[in-house]
Amino acid sequence: MRRLLPYFLFLSTIAGPTFCDGLPAKEPVDLLVRGGTVVTMDAEFRVIDDGALAVKDGKLAAVGKSTDLTSRFEAQRTLDADGAIIMPGLINAHGHAAMSLFRGLADDRALMDWLRNYIFPAEAKFVDEAFVRAGTKLALLEMALGGTTTYVDMYYFEDAVADETAKAGLRGVLGQTLIDFPAPDFKTWDAMTAATDAYLAKWKGHRLIVPALAPHAPYTVSPEHLQEVKQLSDKHGAPILLHVAETKQEIKDVREKYQATPVVHLDKLGLLCPRLIAKHVVWATDDELLLLKKHNVGVAHCPQSNMKLASGIAPVPKMLELKLAVGLGTDGPASNNDLDMWEEIDTAAKLHKVATGDPTVLSAREALAMATIEGARAIHLAERIGSLEVGKEADFILVGSNAPHQIPLYDVYSQLAYATKASDVRTVVVAGKVIVADRRPATLDPEAIRSDAARYRDQIRTLLAK
Repeated sequence: MRRLLPYFLFLSTIAGPTFCDGLPAKEPVDLLVRGGTVVTMDAEFRVIDDGALAVKDGKLAAVGKSTDLTSRFEAQRTLDADGAIIMPGLINAHGHAAMSLFRGLADDRALMDWLRNYIFPAEAKFVDEAFVRAGTKLALLEMALGGTTTYVDMYYFEDAVADETAKAGLRGVLGQTLIDFPAPDFKTWDAMTAATDAYLAKWKGHRLIVPALAPHAPYTVSPEHLQEVKQLSDKHGAPILLHVAETKQEIKDVREKYQATPVVHLDKLGLLCPRLIAKHVVWATDDELLLLKKHNVGVAHCPQSNMKLASGIAPVPKMLELKLAVGLGTDGPASNNDLDMWEEIDTAAKLHKVATGDPTVLSAREALAMATIEGARAIHLAERIGSLEVGKEADFILVGSNAPHQIPLYDVYSQLAYATKASDVRTVVVAGKVIVADRRPATLDPEAIRSDAARYRDQIRTLLAK
């Protein structure tokens, strides 16, 4: 036995560290979430009963059964999902967050009337950096509590939007607005482009923030200026966010001015490219959809906003047939009037069923995908977010399943698409950090946010009454 002792000691050194009982040591991770139904939204659409996630350095280290991951990992913090649904965080592919302070200001009007006679004048009168910060925080609170972990924004003072988003711990593709008339933040085109250049450089490479350019629309930005936008995008490798083919009036105006539809006009200018995220795309022909597909343009479908403004119904079934990357967006809370992605999922599925007369069009799973993995494709971030897969960012939510409207559960995709409410979201994690725990925000102060919003409401009411 004495002669065998060195041999046993040698085996123990090559076998790795062990506990005193001879079992292998567990791998350390930062967070372990266990005991829920994991809806991965991966390529196989795996659903794992009694599943778990392990998180290390803000990324997913493992996705699997609770028993397997509990035996493999030792976590600094463990969350018991208690039968909840564990799924990717929702992706809001289009919005104007700070406009939360204009919620309900000028409802029930056509888009061009709404913009030119109400919103643009209101912005000129009220919007400054403090307004944008207050409105953004209100939107961030609403989105976080509803399970949105990534959002795409285009507005003014976008550096302030990025700052508040990073502090709140959400992920954002955030576009500085460029437009051919004096804006609340910059009064000339040269000032806008110089500030945007600096903004893109400042936030490039940030863990949570993807800085972007946001030329408003083909009818508010000249061809020459749109080409300058493309040059800045090429310089920084930054996304371009643009309203495209949203209304019949836009089609008419652009055709009269440039002898082309908005999509063809953008193609001639070289704006169609894999960094473009086209918003709305309601009035595009089949040939134009093929152009978008050819250039790998992402599309943000905003069903509730388009319905409320009577802009029309986007040809989403055709887009999906062509395998265009289509995500879901709320648009701004001044034209929706909320930032609830669960409503968009439900509305998108039902709208296209009734529009086509086909109840099989846009299934529950497809609608949910548009708010997760397909949304990630649409905003060109599918390598990082949108599904629960090892190596991706740890952006996920826990959705409770005990509310009366969640019982009984037969099909998890139908439950999530047609029955789930924003209030069902219990816990929200972004880049491995818990930002909402049991419906309590960890990074935002609800009372201070509500107080600021009430103060702005009173100011706006007083000024509008004069």
